[in-house]
Amino acid sequence: MKMTKEFDVIVWGASGFTGRLVAAYLYKQYGVNGSLKWAMAGRNLQKLEEVRKAVADKTVPLVIADSDNEESLKELVLKTKVICTTVGPYVTYGSKLVAACVTYGAHYCDLSGEVQWMRTMIDKHHDQAKAKGVKIVHTCGFDSIPSDMGVYFTQREAQAQKGQRAKRIRMRVAGMRGGLSGGTYASLSKVLEQAFKDKSIYKVLVNPYGLNPADQQEGDDRPDLKNVKYDPTSKNWIGPFIMAGINTKVVRRSNALMDYSYGKDFRYDEATMSGPGFKGRIKGIMTALPLLMMTAKPGSVLKRFANRILPKPGEGPTKEQRENGFYNLRFYATLEDGSTAFVKVTGDKDPGYGSTSKMLGESAVCLAKDKLPEVSGVLTPAVAMGDALVDRLEKNAGLTFSFK
Repeated sequence: MKMTKEFDVIVWGASGFTGRLVAAYLYKQYGVNGSLKWAMAGRNLQKLEEVRKAVADKTVPLVIADSDNEESLKELVLKTKVICTTVGPYVTYGSKLVAACVTYGAHYCDLSGEVQWMRTMIDKHHDQAKAKGVKIVHTCGFDSIPSDMGVYFTQREAQAQKGQRAKRIRMRVAGMRGGLSGGTYASLSKVLEQAFKDKSIYKVLVNPYGLNPADQQEGDDRPDLKNVKYDPTSKNWIGPFIMAGINTKVVRRSNALMDYSYGKDFRYDEATMSGPGFKGRIKGIMTALPLLMMTAKPGSVLKRFANRILPKPGEGPTKEQRENGFYNLRFYATLEDGSTAFVKVTGDKDPGYGSTSKMLGESAVCLAKDKLPEVSGVLTPAVAMGDALVDRLEKNAGLTFSFK
């Protein structure tokens, strides 16, 4: 898609908690009038000016638009090659912006983990975006870049070093520290609220292939882990991972969109490791309790308690907590001949904000500046950006990918 635009990237929602972090990252990494032409955007000029003063300087352009006004969104989209948005829940604030990007020709990336909304965007816009050469890329934060790119990297290196693909990959969260995102919890709550009201949404959420093309939603993968059990692969007790319901579907969509380069028999799952022995089992049970609270039935006593104690949208960890956070993901791969391989993916900041803001920022720059696969539509990070994104994440965003 060849375009002559005023900006390479516009950060939409730059006055919000995560948008502010993305703007701060782009300013620190790329400056203003260098190789990257970018701007901060939102609907409130005063708030934007306050954030710009705090994280950048007056040379960063500001763009005002209204997410409810289609003409306003058209003007926004026509200014830039890429819209990078942090404004969620996306089911509430994202649909018109995606439609504008497809209609008026701008690539798009977000932090959405809202499976039911992503399904709607696929059904509404994939074919038109594909025809117009537009890349719409959801899940460009902790959900689901480390998982999606971790599997992509594992498959790439298995082919390069062993001459064969991985038939099965088990991702295990070995370590993680960071505060829960209020925005992430709000999005999760919105998804659950809709699922309890609408059975069609519930079916998408529980279908392991819920984000695959409509005629390709069958396979051998099972629903995501819901209990605590012993895992012979990692030799640890494992329990549910809250992002698995999003990440696993994204990985499977990547495989489908890449003409099943991982194989039609490829299987993938995710879990959180809690350690070996009796202590590991008890820790696994304790780790699963917060997940039960967050995914409790809307309106229940447990859910009301969770709403009272968990962060609200716009709230998040302190700068110190973001800087001291990290994550360590392990990918246990079984290759076609039965041999095994091991990949480790790490991030150097808290996953929900510190690392996520860098991953989203680099995704936007990647879409705007890099030579990418000739593919378009409603895509995943791996399909849209591939090797170029792996390189950027390692070079700039504090991620490491290692294959053994």
